[in-house]
Amino acid sequence: MGTETLWTILTHVAIIVGFLIAFLFIAHIIRQKRSPSGTIAWLLVILLLPYVGVPLYLLLGGRKMKRRRDRKAHLELRKAHVALPSHEAHVIDRLIRSYELPGAAAGHRVRLCSEGQEGYARLVEMIDGATKSIHIATYVFHPDDVGMEVLDRLTRKAAAGVRVRLLVDGVGSHKLKRRKLKKLIAAGGRAVHFNPIFYRPWRNRMDLRNHRKIVVVDDKIAMAGGTNIAEEYIGPAPKEGRWADLSFVLEGPEVGVYAEIFRLDWEFVSGEALETPESFPAPVRQDGYGAIVQVTPSGPDVPGDPLYDALVSAMFEAQRRVWVVTPYFVPDDTLIHAFRLARHRGVDVRLYIPRKSNQRLTNWARGPYLRELDAAGVSIHFYTPGMMHAKVMLVDDALAVIGSANFDIRSLFLNYEVAMFMYSDDDIAATRQWIETLAKRTEQGMKKAGPVRDLLEGVVRMLSPLL
Repeated sequence: MGTETLWTILTHVAIIVGFLIAFLFIAHIIRQKRSPSGTIAWLLVILLLPYVGVPLYLLLGGRKMKRRRDRKAHLELRKAHVALPSHEAHVIDRLIRSYELPGAAAGHRVRLCSEGQEGYARLVEMIDGATKSIHIATYVFHPDDVGMEVLDRLTRKAAAGVRVRLLVDGVGSHKLKRRKLKKLIAAGGRAVHFNPIFYRPWRNRMDLRNHRKIVVVDDKIAMAGGTNIAEEYIGPAPKEGRWADLSFVLEGPEVGVYAEIFRLDWEFVSGEALETPESFPAPVRQDGYGAIVQVTPSGPDVPGDPLYDALVSAMFEAQRRVWVVTPYFVPDDTLIHAFRLARHRGVDVRLYIPRKSNQRLTNWARGPYLRELDAAGVSIHFYTPGMMHAKVMLVDDALAVIGSANFDIRSLFLNYEVAMFMYSDDDIAATRQWIETLAKRTEQGMKKAGPVRDLLEGVVRMLSPLL
């Protein structure tokens, strides 16, 4: 048999095997409970480029693949005994409870951290005041001046006998090398990376990132929201170009939910089972008042999509206003439909996004969606001073949401996220005031896309379910 004949046979065999493998993966994709656009995007990649699409699908995989998902057990969160009676609960509260998640509870104190200096001051105050434990989970922890100062403070607390546990994401915190953590570990603290990029890549979904931002001190006080630990987010002094962001400090029973989420995330990554408090923190106010809040996680460890469903349902319920603040905007068809229907009902619908985000690809992907909403009468507000990183939603005068999830497919369907729903008048008013202050630094109006940009945006939009 000649070399040319052998090469021809091997080529035909490779083509047949490739298409057989592609067929198996196509069958799996079709069975997945994903959006039609997501299904079509994966089918196109695998059909047109099977030798690229199949390995890519192995790495990125289907939504909530059972075998991989079950490596991280479902969050089985304890329910606070102080949760509001079901008949007093907001309709969104009742929806979230239907996913077996804790209901909203009263008796909280919420303090918004609207600037990077304030966020830094509150974080340092919490760390320095800790007497028993400091648990931190964050997507980005950079070893810059701010990050190293925080590490030094954590190291001193660990040396003083405080239990310090630091959980950072393997992608977002890839700059935080093990050598930077040696002092903390030597002092008795522990630090781990969630799903490192090059650690068993074929056994872990590379795109499943822990995007939650949680700080819990002594199981009594928590800090959360959209802010990471790096000088572009927080710092002791003003910094030119610092990103606009929003976080908060929480006291009261729902701190226990944040503590539970961290404990289960930590146990999954490190194998260490942390001590569980016998009960959630007591209400800050014992008279049944105080802030009414509800902590809601989402991700592969949560059955269904409670955060996404709650946001969409709230938009469908809106009567007066829907204001959304997000750094990245790559929605699915249902979210776009919810925006458009709200506007058709006469609701004041506003979308606040940065003029240019730090992610070039999402800047291209968002264009067609923004033009569609602009044509429907949605007010698009571009934050002009620089990057804006907050994730906030305000619905009527009845609901405000602050969390870690962006209004994009990745955050709402893939990442591990957490958000806090607030149902109290004072906290809703404070959130509205923060958005109105942000709005003073924005510009309205969409520019018409030229033919080249329109074509490129269309291509990127086709692939947006894979981003």
